[in-house]
Amino acid sequence: VLVLTPTRELAIQVAQAFRDYSKYIEGLRVLATYGGSGYSDQISGLRRGAQVIVGTPGRVMDHIRKKTLELNKLSYLVLDEADEMLNMGFKDDLDTILAETPEEKQTLLFSATMPKEVLKITNNYMCSPHQIEVAHRNEGAKNVEHHFYMVNARDRYKALRRLCDVNPNIYGIVFCRTRRETKDVSDKLMQDGYNADAIHSDLSQAQRDHVMHRFR
Repeated sequence: VLVLTPTRELAIQVAQAFRDYSKYIEGLRVLATYGGSGYSDQISGLRRGAQVIVGTPGRVMDHIRKKTLELNKLSYLVLDEADEMLNMGFKDDLDTILAETPEEKQTLLFSATMPKEVLKITNNYMCSPHQIEVAHRNEGAKNVEHHFYMVNARDRYKALRRLCDVNPNIYGIVFCRTRRETKDVSDKLMQDGYNADAIHSDLSQAQRDHVMHRFR
C-alpha cells in the first residue's frame, strides 16, 4: 500500500493510524517517509520490506529516483487530500509517481473538494470510479456555531484582541492570508502578553514541530 499525503504532519498522523488499527496484525510493517528528516532510517525501513508506506510526493519521488522504492507490485494506492496536493504544486510529482504504479491496483482518492484537476486524476488513473460523498455540500457540522464580524481592516487586530479578552480560555487557530501577516499578528499577540505563536512555510521543520508541540 502507498498512501500519498500533502504534508509531513499528515504522513506521520496517517502512519500512526495504520499502526493503531493493525496492532493485532502480527508482522505488518508501516513506514512514514517525508522530507525534513534523514534518508538512512527510511531506506532501512524500505529494505526491511514495509508493506504500508505513507509519504509526501517529494520524498517518494526521491526514493523512486534513488531506486530505494519500487512500485511495480503495488496493490493499493491512496491519494489523501488530493486537492491540497494539487494546490501545493505536486501535480507533476503525482503524475510521475502514478505512472510508476501497475495498472492492476485499487486506487482510492480522498478530497474535500472536487475541482477539475482532481477529476482529471480520476479520469486518467482510475477505472470506472465510484464517487462517494460523506456530507451534503456547503453544510457545516451541527455542533459548530458560526459567527462573523464586519470590521475595517485597521480594526481587525483590535477585534481579535477583544475576542481573546472575552474568551479567556480561548484555544484556537487564526488563519491569515500571507506569511507576513501571520508573523505580524502573532508578534503583536505575543508582545501584548497573549500565549501565541506562528506557523508558516518559512519555518524549518524543527521549528514547526516545536510550535505544534506547544499547541498540543
